[in-house]
Amino acid sequence: MRRKDAVLLNDPDPFHSIVPYVMPKRTEAEVSTTCTFDITDLLSMIKKDNEEKGTNYKLFHCICTAIGKTIYHRPKMNIFIAGRKFWQRNDITLSFVAKQRFADEAEETLMTLKVKEDMDLDQISKIILGDVKKARSAGTNSLDKTMEIVGKLPRFVLEIFFWILSRMEYHGVYPQDLAKGDPNYTTCLLSNLGSIGADSCYHHLSNFGTNSMMGTIGTIYQDDKGRDKVEMTITLDERIADGFYFARSLKLLKYLMEHPQLLKEKIADPIPEEIMKSL
Repeated sequence: MRRKDAVLLNDPDPFHSIVPYVMPKRTEAEVSTTCTFDITDLLSMIKKDNEEKGTNYKLFHCICTAIGKTIYHRPKMNIFIAGRKFWQRNDITLSFVAKQRFADEAEETLMTLKVKEDMDLDQISKIILGDVKKARSAGTNSLDKTMEIVGKLPRFVLEIFFWILSRMEYHGVYPQDLAKGDPNYTTCLLSNLGSIGADSCYHHLSNFGTNSMMGTIGTIYQDDKGRDKVEMTITLDERIADGFYFARSLKLLKYLMEHPQLLKEKIADPIPEEIMKSL
């Protein structure tokens, strides 16, 4: 079997090899946890760099960078199951929604960020800002236009259309033009609820597509010691790795968020061995 977006993993352990048959749906294998990050130092770095260097860093940019770096160094977080087979995704891709404006009736635009190994916080920040500005200026993107056209089809045609797509996905021949820009086909789908004043919450995965990780980000708050904190709720497909691997990966994410200077390094720059051993 072959896919254009991933490489087949042929050697899962005996337990994991049968899991897709016991739990064939991603929504049957969800695990969710809420992480609390102390971002006092991170916010100080953002404020200092924005004032002294003219950057326009946002908390969200830092979270995207930390997630991208974590997934790069913990590659099992970038595995998905399709056609009851395990696949290692070729790229690290993050997706999120950008509102045209902060209003109930405002339209939403889907955005996708491809995290490359030579990127750092500065590059990721500029890409996000540029893409959001471009999408808001255009008012839509290619996926939005496709959904608008497809959404006008009669209900019975839509049912047939998506049944065909699901079979194509099962056999690894889903059209890449449709997958491009679709948040269901990214490593991690993020929802920045804090930007609209909401708390983080559990968000389900989807049986459609290949997305194995979902994260919601809450508002910034201060604890009783005056430390700035933010919560992020993460939902994972537990079939792709064991709990120990997930736990260490989330500890690495927390460490990166609380030691923000590491976000200025390249995604592929090695994590010091003493840090990895401490996780």
